[in-house]
Amino acid sequence: MPMPEGGGIMERESMEFDVVIVGGGPSGLSAAIRLKQLAHEAGRDLEVCLIEKGSEVGAHILSGAVLEPRSLNELLPDWKERGAPLDTPVTSDKFMYLTQSGAIRLPTPPQMNNHGNYIISLGNFCRWLGEQAEALGVEIYPGFAAAEVLYDDNGAVKGIATGDMGIGKDGTHTDSYMRGMELHAKQTIFAEGCRGHLTKTLFEKFDLREGKDPQTFAIGIKELWDIDPEKSKPGLAWHSVGWPLSSDTYGGSFLYHLNGNQVAVGYVVGLDYSNPHLSPFEEFQRFKTHPAIRDVFEGGRRVSYGARALNEGGFQSIPKLTFPGGCLVGCTAGFLNVPKIKGTHTAMKSGMTAAEAIFESLETMETGHEPASYADKLQNSWLWTELYKVRNIRPGFAKGLWYGMANAALDTYVLRGRATRTFHHHADHISLKKADEAARIDYPKPDGVVSFDRNSSVFLSGTNHEENQPAHLTLKDHSVPVMHNLALYDAPEQRYCPAGVYEIVREEDGSQPRLQINAQNCVHCKTCDIKDPSQNITWVTPEGGGGPKYGNM
Repeated sequence: MPMPEGGGIMERESMEFDVVIVGGGPSGLSAAIRLKQLAHEAGRDLEVCLIEKGSEVGAHILSGAVLEPRSLNELLPDWKERGAPLDTPVTSDKFMYLTQSGAIRLPTPPQMNNHGNYIISLGNFCRWLGEQAEALGVEIYPGFAAAEVLYDDNGAVKGIATGDMGIGKDGTHTDSYMRGMELHAKQTIFAEGCRGHLTKTLFEKFDLREGKDPQTFAIGIKELWDIDPEKSKPGLAWHSVGWPLSSDTYGGSFLYHLNGNQVAVGYVVGLDYSNPHLSPFEEFQRFKTHPAIRDVFEGGRRVSYGARALNEGGFQSIPKLTFPGGCLVGCTAGFLNVPKIKGTHTAMKSGMTAAEAIFESLETMETGHEPASYADKLQNSWLWTELYKVRNIRPGFAKGLWYGMANAALDTYVLRGRATRTFHHHADHISLKKADEAARIDYPKPDGVVSFDRNSSVFLSGTNHEENQPAHLTLKDHSVPVMHNLALYDAPEQRYCPAGVYEIVREEDGSQPRLQINAQNCVHCKTCDIKDPSQNITWVTPEGGGGPKYGNM
């Protein structure tokens, strides 16, 4: 593309829509579908555009996942006839406490009772939702990353701009340079998922987190396996707490048996952990070596790997949801129900509710209007009630596993979510002890049978980035990784990253340590943006289409 005369940056072309949606996950797609449903019912034309940074809808989606179909029943009651990929109903639940060598079955908490739910691939479910949206006339553009929020002269959001393509590592334009597009809209819905990078800027600009608890997070790491058919138990939803994590660290596992002799296995570690030597990836690999677990995978084949941060702040951490020109939906706002270990049904409900609020006034709405009725509608919905009732369960685990489980039992069975006080959160990045104050952890070497290293794992994620582009993992101060993180915490970014992006390298004599960023490995989990103790790392979007490409995850 030619440069304009004078060598300046060429202007971006623009397109106009009624609504632009950023993100092709459950919340964004549900919002798009609901908007078009309402438009068809009213006999109105409505231009809805959805952009997705992944190479296709579903490419970046990662979850357990067990789906509670409540929102789906509301959105598309005939989903069975439409061929929704909900093929494995949950047939049984098991909740286990693991010691190093044993497994004790515990009563299944009511929130984890999965009767009526389905074990699914969330990626395939989103691909199907995308088909439903396109059939209704939604314009979906995968492979385009929203890189910038656009504002009008009054400071209201007027849309987004997609990132420029073909910028080299040195910041110059390559032969494939292409200027990004501006997408203008009366309303922009941000459905970026957990720790959305544009949403972060909206928090700051509009002070959306004022008076709210900090959002807290966990990292979830997942593998998909083909297993021996004799070991397959389609419909079994299996969870554990305990080993290998110490009792002061929140986390646990899941094993979900799908049809087709497949098992989704994963491990979740709360990012409020205090030991800088802890590696969530290594804890996951070690978990699979447990005598009660190992047999499931021996003789099988690992098919895919991925990781993603998830919101755990719940009710206390929900930000202000609206601002001039748009709103937040789904996990970018933080609607995960932690005790249920489910966020798809709540994400979908938030997207549907936002669509209804926007549609009511869109015809007369000027660009920059704040869709305030969205928050009111959400607070009067079952979603708000559901999150309020469980608000004190996850914070109770800040005092350890046993206190947390006792508090959860009290809150569930006695208080029934009606406690007179609400527990509060603190930010995850402030929780680390100094390296010399914490016990070192000796992790076993991977055996190549049930446990593996990071590089072979990332290979199975389908991750790819255009090599000649600026690193999308940016540092505010390049001295901090060595002078602060390495000196005080033994460079924890080397361990909390599940993809081997961060590496301390030295000269042959061990001198001159520096942080090497292997951005090609990044699976877009956002953990570094969350857990970095100095908050020096900022995750920004790479070129559209880059990152993981999850199949059946």
